[in-house]
Amino acid sequence: MATIKVSVAAAAAFIVCGTVKVAAAATFSDAPLFNDVASYSTIISANNDLADIYFPNPSNLKTGNYSFPVALLLQGANVDKSDYSEYASIVARYGFVVVVPNHPRSLPQFGFTGLLPETSQINAVLAQMEAENSNPASPVAGVINTQKLGLLGHSAGGAVGLSAIANLCLSPIQCEGSFSRPNELVAGAFFGAGLRNQNGAFFLPINNSRIPIALLQGTRDSRALPINAEKTYEQIQTPPKALISILGANHYGITNTNNPAGAITDPNTPTIPQSVGVETVARWSGLFLRASVLDDKAAFDYVYDTGDALDPNVSVVSQAKPIPEASCTLGLVVLSACGALLGLKKPK
Repeated sequence: MATIKVSVAAAAAFIVCGTVKVAAAATFSDAPLFNDVASYSTIISANNDLADIYFPNPSNLKTGNYSFPVALLLQGANVDKSDYSEYASIVARYGFVVVVPNHPRSLPQFGFTGLLPETSQINAVLAQMEAENSNPASPVAGVINTQKLGLLGHSAGGAVGLSAIANLCLSPIQCEGSFSRPNELVAGAFFGAGLRNQNGAFFLPINNSRIPIALLQGTRDSRALPINAEKTYEQIQTPPKALISILGANHYGITNTNNPAGAITDPNTPTIPQSVGVETVARWSGLFLRASVLDDKAAFDYVYDTGDALDPNVSVVSQAKPIPEASCTLGLVVLSACGALLGLKKPK
């Protein structure tokens, strides 16, 4: 998928001088910031969920004045937390404490008993991370930024994350009781996910209050169809937002192995190697969180501008800024570049 990429400065040159000067992008590495990652398991006190926690582990962890935001990974239905270990480890290396809980539930009205996420986990994990941060015996004591939370999600977990960002309580599957979006929630990146009403009849508007959202989508996903990701992307009310297609990945392009035990099988065989797919999904997730949670400009430029052309395994549609009602009216030539000026990327 080709993209239009014109900087504000280039557009100004085009308007004034009739030429576009393409500046060379500053050198940027999309590799993780940390080489080493460590993990441990704990119990989330508020709901007794067993969780794995992944975190960067530099040699000066306790003396280096680190403050890592939290990233909560909401699992897919009946996908065990251990199946996300490779993905979570890579995202953690971008500078996040990644929490991956197992959340067992019983929904007899749907004949379901197993692992299934819900919105109540968000506040439960935030409380747990505050406790971990202040507990001298915790491996992550004193290195967590508990004021910043990014959501990650797979399949059903992505739907829960989208509803949480929209500040919705979709009972009973995604939310039981009530839910209020915490102020700490500032971004979300979701793989193989969409947001529809409970009977699946229509896609719900996602009033995200400018909280950035990335949808990552395998092009060979037969469980969450690519067209549904496109329709969900259209329902995200305010940018920044991105739809990142992973070429050749199926519904389990985020897990250690294809079709992990216990989960509903995707009959489509991926055409991208599993390890490459996981690395690609994790890298784009990590950079999106850096851009959105940490205001990392270089990561922002990668996600919304340069990364699409640099990565042969993805195709990106994105919108970085709102569209002003009357700013693109300087003439037909300028109109043609307006989408690029605003951070829009579209297929030819």
